[in-house]
Amino acid sequence: MENTNLIESFFEFKEDKSVDRVMLMSILEEVFRAALKRKFGSDDNFDIIINPDKGDLEIWRNRVVVADGEVEDENEEIELNAARKIEPDFEIGEDVSEEVKLIDLGRRAIMTLKQNLIGKVNEHDNTNVFKKYKELVGELFSAEVHYVKKDTILMDDEGAELLLPKSEQIPADYYKKGYSIRGIIKSVELRNNKPCIIFSRTDSSFLVRLFEQEVPEVAEGLITIRKVARSPGDKAKVAVDSYDDRIDPVGACVGMKGSRIHGIVKELGGENIDVINFTNNKELFITRALSPAKVVSVKILQEPNEETGEKGRVNVFLKPEEVSKAIGRGGVNIRLASQLTGYEIDVQREGVEEDVAMTEFSDEIEAWVIAELNKIGLDTAKSVLDKPIKELVKLTDLEEETVLEVHKILKEEFEG
Repeated sequence: MENTNLIESFFEFKEDKSVDRVMLMSILEEVFRAALKRKFGSDDNFDIIINPDKGDLEIWRNRVVVADGEVEDENEEIELNAARKIEPDFEIGEDVSEEVKLIDLGRRAIMTLKQNLIGKVNEHDNTNVFKKYKELVGELFSAEVHYVKKDTILMDDEGAELLLPKSEQIPADYYKKGYSIRGIIKSVELRNNKPCIIFSRTDSSFLVRLFEQEVPEVAEGLITIRKVARSPGDKAKVAVDSYDDRIDPVGACVGMKGSRIHGIVKELGGENIDVINFTNNKELFITRALSPAKVVSVKILQEPNEETGEKGRVNVFLKPEEVSKAIGRGGVNIRLASQLTGYEIDVQREGVEEDVAMTEFSDEIEAWVIAELNKIGLDTAKSVLDKPIKELVKLTDLEEETVLEVHKILKEEFEG
């Protein structure tokens, strides 16, 4: 194989790659020098001349002429007799430059060289892709659906592959090849020297970026999004703040008749978004976080521990008719309020006397049943009795027979 043939085939391959002229020449020289080291033990006395415009390459081996029979290093020295076959007027001590053809390296070395060339270009291409998307982490991004798999959506962006795992998909979303979808670049890692780009529509940053796009005051920094809690596709709570008293941050984010937030809700598949005013007053912030429920009072029992990440604990007192609003369908409202504020929230019914904690019935009711009721904010006997049987079955994983038995045990406590 001639030098030019290999270079031409390499140029054809690299056309689809993001390799500039300087980097191309560097890769070529690096790979060819590695091949020379393997063949001759050293590449110090070789000159490599690359002409990317013409698509050719020359390799010249430089040796010193020594007397016949006195060669100590065949790579750096050449006998006088051999040198004069190249040029008849060479003398001892002179330098001889002899062109090396690829065929001289051997067929196996040529195949290895070709593989290394392709590998180096791919490695460089992967590095460029990695750097490009690493800088875009957390940014709003659009890409086209390329292939729909059971647990992952493969997306394409100018030849780069982005992955949208099931865990990063909004449950109600529908994906089809060719669709353009928006999200954020969540993370970029190198796995086996290949960039792994994770796309997300469930990350809280996606919601923040949508607010920046739809609400000019957020984009300009006049309104700050302080905290976000999401149950993707279902509900979200966003705490906003403004250092300018003339700006109503909630009103600005919602827009006239909901005009601004409507586009965000639509993008998120109908996700219900509560926008509340942030405050450093913890009791007031917890009260606002439980919206739309009206809270009577708040009693903080334990502050969050920032070092361990442990949440604080708080008792929230509400009128009985407000409890279901505070908890929300499937417990989503109280769960998001807890995420937003950093407190585990225990709901207490204001004005309800002689109530009994569910833990007091542990001898009669199995612990997992009590835990299931606690998940939806029902931790006292009367709070459970206030809920109709069918609603309890719907909100929990309990069978109707189990709920009936629980109701029976609790009623006996108060009727006995």
